[in-house]
Amino acid sequence: MNVFPIAPAESRYLWLLIPVTVLLLGLLVGGVVLLATSVRGSHASRFEIRDDGLRLQGDLYGRLVPKMELRIDGARRVDLAREGGLQPKWRRVGTALPGYQAGWFRLRNGEKALLYLTDRTRAVYIPTTAGFSLLLSPADPDGFLSRLRAVLGSH
Repeated sequence: MNVFPIAPAESRYLWLLIPVTVLLLGLLVGGVVLLATSVRGSHASRFEIRDDGLRLQGDLYGRLVPKMELRIDGARRVDLAREGGLQPKWRRVGTALPGYQAGWFRLRNGEKALLYLTDRTRAVYIPTTAGFSLLLSPADPDGFLSRLRAVLGSH
């Protein structure tokens, strides 16, 4: 039997593997962190009704929507199975996991909306004057709407 080993590779080409490997590991770790943040947001997000507006807290898309931008008179409870125009159609920048949607979406009626949505049958729709609407899933939609109107209803 005759054995012939492979000719050694030029080491300069192997050095290219280091930045590629680092980049791939960074993307993998970043993806895992983003997924973990989204899963945490699906359980820990909350909506704070404050004197100065509505604070959305949870994952990457949290913000304060100032009182003056909220159209409380148009806020209402919705069942997205019955209101097809308010159903999220396209995700712009956001999370879309089974049972949880958060971030910026375009609705079927063409509106831009910021979502924190887990229960499509007991959602709250709040229009704003800032060029987008809110679709939220508070645990107690009726209590949330009642308190929203009591605290922020008069401008």
